[in-house]
Amino acid sequence: MECEAIETREHIVEEGTYIPDMGIEYSDTPDKPLINPPKIRKIDVEHDYRFLDRTFSGRMQNFLIYLGIFTLVYSLNRIKFGLKIEGRKNLRKNKALLKNGAMTIANHVLRWDFPTVLQAVGHKRIWFPARTSNFETKDAYMIKGAGGIPIPRTISATRHFNEAFDTLVKEKHWLHVFPEGCRWDWYEPIRPFKIGAFKMAYRYKLPIVPMAFSFRKPTGIWKLLGVKHPLVTIRIGEPIPIEKPEGVSRNEYCAMLRDKTHEAVCKLAGIKQNMWQSAGD
Repeated sequence: MECEAIETREHIVEEGTYIPDMGIEYSDTPDKPLINPPKIRKIDVEHDYRFLDRTFSGRMQNFLIYLGIFTLVYSLNRIKFGLKIEGRKNLRKNKALLKNGAMTIANHVLRWDFPTVLQAVGHKRIWFPARTSNFETKDAYMIKGAGGIPIPRTISATRHFNEAFDTLVKEKHWLHVFPEGCRWDWYEPIRPFKIGAFKMAYRYKLPIVPMAFSFRKPTGIWKLLGVKHPLVTIRIGEPIPIEKPEGVSRNEYCAMLRDKTHEAVCKLAGIKQNMWQSAGD
């Protein structure tokens, strides 16, 4: 469900932070999808859907998609977007905290932003909840193969959805969530975050790894070639452990996690004062 239009404030960035102007008209409703690809199939995730496909064909699909990401997308990210990855030291020095899994959180601003998250953390198998409508488009094979699990609506289907993630967490897999809810290409401010991501992190006691996509003006070979789109940087922040203080309710703590993560992502993106508030529900 989309939230209503939210009041904004002045947006102030650090010196040197690049704000692209791609001629895109963004909505004043921060979780309203700007891209609605045509649906070419119908899936029913509410009845007998296999949320975690461990069949031979399912495993083969995962293998082939990840092979394509590792061998093709990673190289194209460097060539097309001049990808820079910063902050990997925050993963290395927190290996003990992250050894049983983690949840990565990032702003949703590129078609290839999930593969870029994979590239940043280094060849990990990561799973993520995704809009069911995305599984009805031409990208369904890619989304499912990359680790996407559709979000159902009914109570019975949600139980199976949760069981899939229960299994993944027990196996110490990493999870990823785009808490802004939908993709806005080349959008520089950080939009409000949905609370569900942080309830999931709390449920599984997964430390949160904040990450931020930011942009750079094309220079060097990209400028000579007349590249119009921005170059891309992804920054990895310090992990946020799950440590609920006594006397604080679950809902209050999840809101605190959301606010702290939103603030961390804004800082990583070079933002002094973000135009959007942190709460998106």
